[in-house]
Amino acid sequence: MSAAPAPAAARTPWMARFAVVALAVAIWLIPPPAGLAVDAWRMFAIFIAAIASVIIGAFPILTASVFAAAAAVLSGLLTPEQAYAGFANSTILLIVLAFLVARAVVKCGLGQRLGHFVVSLFGRSTLGLSYSIFLVDCVISPAFPSNTARAGVLYPLVSGLADVGGAKPDDPARRKLGAYLMFSGMASISLSSALWLTSQAANPLGAAMARNAGVDISFGSWILASSVPTVIAMVVLPWLLQRIIRPEVTSTPDAPAAAKRALTALGPLSRDERIVAWTFVGMVALWALAGSFGLDPAAIALLGLGVLLSTRVLTAADIAKEGDVLSTFIWFAVLFALSGQLNEMGFMGFVGQRLANALGGWSAFPVYLVLIVSYVLLHYIFVSQTAHVLALFAVFLDVGITLGVPAGPLAFMLLFSHNLFSVITPQAASANLLFTGSGYLTQGELYRYGGICTAITVTIYLLVATPWLMLVAR
Repeated sequence: MSAAPAPAAARTPWMARFAVVALAVAIWLIPPPAGLAVDAWRMFAIFIAAIASVIIGAFPILTASVFAAAAAVLSGLLTPEQAYAGFANSTILLIVLAFLVARAVVKCGLGQRLGHFVVSLFGRSTLGLSYSIFLVDCVISPAFPSNTARAGVLYPLVSGLADVGGAKPDDPARRKLGAYLMFSGMASISLSSALWLTSQAANPLGAAMARNAGVDISFGSWILASSVPTVIAMVVLPWLLQRIIRPEVTSTPDAPAAAKRALTALGPLSRDERIVAWTFVGMVALWALAGSFGLDPAAIALLGLGVLLSTRVLTAADIAKEGDVLSTFIWFAVLFALSGQLNEMGFMGFVGQRLANALGGWSAFPVYLVLIVSYVLLHYIFVSQTAHVLALFAVFLDVGITLGVPAGPLAFMLLFSHNLFSVITPQAASANLLFTGSGYLTQGELYRYGGICTAITVTIYLLVATPWLMLVAR
C-alpha cells in the first residue's frame, strides 16, 4: 500500500525552500544589468534570497541570515571581516541590551501595575479604555525595543478589559467590544513604536542607515520629530476606530473599580519595581541628553543593565532564558552587515538611479508623496518590518535625496512609516499575533481595519509631520 501524500502544510516549506534556492541561483547566473558589477549582482542574489525566504516562509529570519552570511563568505564575495562587522556594531548591541532591560520590566511586574493604574483613571468608558491602552503603551515603550515583547505586556491587559466589559470571543453579540479593544492594542503599538527611537528594533537600525546618507538621528532629535504627529494620531485614532468598529458596549463603569482592586492586591511598590522604575527613567534621561554630551546610547544601556544585574533585579539565569535575544543579535548583525556591503558595492545606488530615472522631471513634493505611499503599500508583501527596512529604506532615501527631497524629513517619514504600516495586514508585524489570535477579530476584519487604520495614520503624518519635519529636521 502506498503511503498517503504529505499534507500541503508539510510540503510547503520544502517547496518554498526550493523556490528560494532557484531564485538565488537564477539571479547569480544571469548576467548583471549594464553598469552594475558582477560581485554586486551576486551579492544581491544572496541578499534577496534571504529576504524572500522570510517573506514566503521558507526559513525563519535567523536561519536565512546564517545561510546568507555563509554563502557570502564561502563564495568569496565578502571577507570574514566584512561579513561579521555587524557583530561589533553599537546599534545592534543597543537593541540587544534594551531587550534585556525590557525583561526586567516584565519580571518585576511594573508593566502590569502601570496598566491597572491607568485603567483606574480612564476606564469608565470603552473609549477611555482604548485611550488607557495607548497611554500605557506610550509610557512603557521606550524600554521595549521589541514590539512583540510589548504585546506580551499589553495583551493580558487588553484581554482583561474585554472580559470586564462582558465581551467573549464566542459570543457574536458582544464580540465587537473585544474587537475594538484588541485592534486598539495593535494600533497603539504601531504609534508608540513611531514615538521613541528605542521602542522598535528597526528604528535604531534605520537611524544608523540614515547616518550613511548624512542624516544624524539621536534619541532627542527622534522624539522632537515624532512627538507632534504621534500625539495627534494618538488623540484621533481611538475615536475614529470606535466609529469604524462600532462596539456595542460604550460604557464600562466597573473597569476602574476592578483595576483598583487589582492594585490593592499588588500592594505597595516592591524593591525591584522601584529599582527598575528609577533605572528606566535614568536611561531615558541619558538617552535624551546623549546627543548634547556625546554619550554613547549603547553604553547607557550597558549602565542600566549593570544596575539591574548588580541589584539582582535581573540575574544571569533570567538572561539565559532569553533565547530570542541571542538569535536577534545574530540575524540583526548579519543582515545589517550584508545590507551595508550591498550598498558599498554600488547596488543600492544603481537601483536608486533607475527609480530616480522613472521619477525624473517630477518636483520634490510629488516624489516625496510617491516614495512614502509606495514604501507603505509594499509592506503587503513583507512579514517583517526589519526585513522591509533592510531591503528598501536606503534605496528610497537615496532616490528622494537625488531628486531634491530634503534628506531629514524624508528619512524620518520613512522611519515612521515602517511602524505605521505594522497593522496593514495580520502578519505585517509579529506583535500582531497575540491580538489576531484572540478570537475577537476575523481575517476579513483584520485586513479591512488594518488598511483603514494605516491610511488614517499615514495621512495624519503626511499632513502634520511633513510641515513639522521641515522645521525641526532639515
